Amino acid sequence: MGSTLLDALPNYQLDYREKLSDNPEVRWTYRLTLDGKWEPNLFNFYYRVYGRLVSDLTVPFKLDKDAVRLGETHIHEALREALVNTLIHADHLSTRPLWILKQADSFIFSNPGRLRVPIQQLYEGGVTDPRNPNLQKMFQMLGLGEKAGSGFQKILRAWQEQQWLIPLVSEKLDLELTTVFLPMISFIPEDIETELKEVVGSNYSELTELDRIILVLTHEFGEVSNIDIQRYRKEHPRDIGDCLKRLVTNGYLEQSGRGRWTHYKLLSPGITEPSASQLALDYVDNEASSEHNETSSEHNETSSEHSEATSEHNEATSEHSDRELLLAIAAPIRQKKRVTPDQMRSTILQLCTDRFLLLKALAELLNRSPDTLRTHYLNPMLQERSLELKYPEQPSHPQQAYKAILGTQPSHQE
Repeated sequence: MGSTLLDALPNYQLDYREKLSDNPEVRWTYRLTLDGKWEPNLFNFYYRVYGRLVSDLTVPFKLDKDAVRLGETHIHEALREALVNTLIHADHLSTRPLWILKQADSFIFSNPGRLRVPIQQLYEGGVTDPRNPNLQKMFQMLGLGEKAGSGFQKILRAWQEQQWLIPLVSEKLDLELTTVFLPMISFIPEDIETELKEVVGSNYSELTELDRIILVLTHEFGEVSNIDIQRYRKEHPRDIGDCLKRLVTNGYLEQSGRGRWTHYKLLSPGITEPSASQLALDYVDNEASSEHNETSSEHNETSSEHSEATSEHNEATSEHSDRELLLAIAAPIRQKKRVTPDQMRSTILQLCTDRFLLLKALAELLNRSPDTLRTHYLNPMLQERSLELKYPEQPSHPQQAYKAILGTQPSHQE
């Protein structure tokens, strides 16, 4: 069979190499080529090469009884698409070889023949024009490859999810070659990523791509605004604003200024104190605050610019004063990993005296997880009537908050 194939395609050549050594004198650490030791058809080549491409990925996969991958990650899927695309889009009549190189930090797929769609269209997806439609159909019958022009989109998606440099597709027009370079290199420098992980902690892997871009830009420039980020991203300014607010609420960024003059900076590693703006978002004032807001609303309709400025100044001063007070009360707990139950309960009561506080605000002030506070302290304190809910008829209300009941003392029971 091999000789028949080579008789029909005398220039047919497949070459897979691995170079996983840093030694410059080592040309490759493994090679699969047409050496007469195996049937060199495309299907055999695919099954031999794909297993090696994904053999040392950190995320495991499983096989079913037919050796089909189960529970593949997007990286597995991307490498499969890259391999299949190389095989079905190659010009097998060319004198140039089809070759694939696996390195410690990248994959390179090169096939003879130019692209049949513009590169920009390839990145946008939705259009396919295979050089060998029968080969494409045969691979699809095995459940491999895409027909709707979405194969390269899966590669882009996987690389974006890993925060790796965007895959690069290039054409060498003089040689009639197309090369796809897949670098497994983070676009976030390792030292910067380390600092960001110290700020974000275990939640780093849950950040969206936009989250990470904003944090990187903030790290690089010290302070950024919504407009600054728009120069680097295509999202709507409103979506960027929502992302910024979420990063502030989660304690990763600190906000300063108002309106178009709002800026954000990265909180230093190890800082657990909420910012003034963050506490302003999470702080639920008591009934007096509600009355004040109603009065302010009516007053704003007829107030002068001078009065508005004075109101804003007073509000900012009040927020700052509240922040300092809450942080001072919570400091003994926040700075220690272990405290007695009595100390924690007493501090919670002090924080919630004359004000309702959200669970998130309490967790940030005390540097404890929300689940720990709710399970071990807040729920028992509600049962013993030392705390009350803002919305007692709706325990799961999204703005549920806690307030100390006057005249109560922390329980001595654990």
